[in-house]
Amino acid sequence: MSKEIVNRVANSKITTIDLEDYYPTGDRHLLDIKNWLHEGLVLKEKEFRTSIDDFDWTKFNDGYVYVSCSSGAIIPTWAYLLIATKLKDNCIINIVGDLDYLENCIFSDIVNSIDLSKFDDKLVVIKGCSKKNIPLNAYSQLINRLKPIAKRIMFGEACSTVPLYKR
Repeated sequence: MSKEIVNRVANSKITTIDLEDYYPTGDRHLLDIKNWLHEGLVLKEKEFRTSIDDFDWTKFNDGYVYVSCSSGAIIPTWAYLLIATKLKDNCIINIVGDLDYLENCIFSDIVNSIDLSKFDDKLVVIKGCSKKNIPLNAYSQLINRLKPIAKRIMFGEACSTVPLYKR
């Protein structure tokens, strides 16, 4: 006597959202401006502007750029803004900060652009296991957007979830 195996997860009314599905392609680049400073420490405006004008910005095409200065020099705000004007035409996103901050900014834009209408009044599982580095803050932002519309929110895999919210 054989019993038919029924996939209750596949037959459930649970809708899964996986942030890994939204992970953008594109290289992440560090632009360290230390080399554009006199002796790596002092910003001389004329030399700095020349370095920026002579730089090949196309190497950042279709990538994500985080700008910082590894020498610890005090950099005036206008210098970062000048760099941003060049990067704007040659990359997807540019920020001043580190790689973690860049990833948070990328995913902030992604989470805010997801059409969540298909999750309206649904049982939603936010998929937890991913092979790619999804910032923890992205999950928090997703909860903020889902809570007003979802009937129930869980975290994990459809077969093993942790309940987070129930309306």
